[in-house]
Amino acid sequence: MKLVRHGLAGREKPGLIDAQGRIRDLSAHLADIAGAALAPAVLADLAALDPATLPLVAEGTRLGPCVSGTGKFVCIGLNFSDHAAESGMAVPPEPVVFMKATSAISGPHDDVPIPRGASKTDWEVELAIIIGRTAKYVSEADALDYVAGYCICNDVSEREFQLERAGQWTKGKSCDGFGPIGPWLVTRDEIPDPQNLAMWLTVNGETLQNGSTRTMVFGAAYLVSYLSQFMSLHPGDIISTGTPPGVGLGFKPPRYLKAGDVVELGIEGLGTQRQIFVSDI
Repeated sequence: MKLVRHGLAGREKPGLIDAQGRIRDLSAHLADIAGAALAPAVLADLAALDPATLPLVAEGTRLGPCVSGTGKFVCIGLNFSDHAAESGMAVPPEPVVFMKATSAISGPHDDVPIPRGASKTDWEVELAIIIGRTAKYVSEADALDYVAGYCICNDVSEREFQLERAGQWTKGKSCDGFGPIGPWLVTRDEIPDPQNLAMWLTVNGETLQNGSTRTMVFGAAYLVSYLSQFMSLHPGDIISTGTPPGVGLGFKPPRYLKAGDVVELGIEGLGTQRQIFVSDI
């Protein structure tokens, strides 16, 4: 099942994608795709609905972030060995964990503002895990039972803020619009192996990232289990799992985004995103 949130920013309604790729409204069945609505029993009830009985949403309606009410947006750094190499950093012995502010979350096709004073805005296609029920001290064997589904995340990064301004990475990762998620929350049953998904990203039509979740250092189940040893993971929390090589930082000389650039990205089974980068005035 592919779940979406559709409508104006801040006023999104829940929906699902039917077999013809059209959006069907779920407002009569739940208030939002958030919190308790991500529980396995609720998702099972939604999957049992006949999409043909649900109202059609007008074609061209904006898609918002595919989940709401996110309490934690957790990111994993250097989780592809070849990306670590291009960044000039060692493969870590344990996952590198940092947080992205939830205020960075945006829709999959929304414009992304380049912040004032930014000079090194970069792209990162990533597989994101969306938690469906509270996970605390869970084993790797059981970890995926706590996952509601998966989506695409563009972990947009301002490298100067991240790497040259001292302190932690968070301020280079948390600018407004730096966390597009969606277009869909694809439920776990549709992605039997999250470690076998092709992923790609283009800038102005040029393919710059072309990888696979097969080459992740720490897989999805390990990451859910690992993080649950340090913090409770709650329904709606997002874990963005790292990016393959091909980011702007890794080119010689580096390549960064400017106003007017168009970034498109996708992951097998999870759809595509498209963003235009604009100046934040």
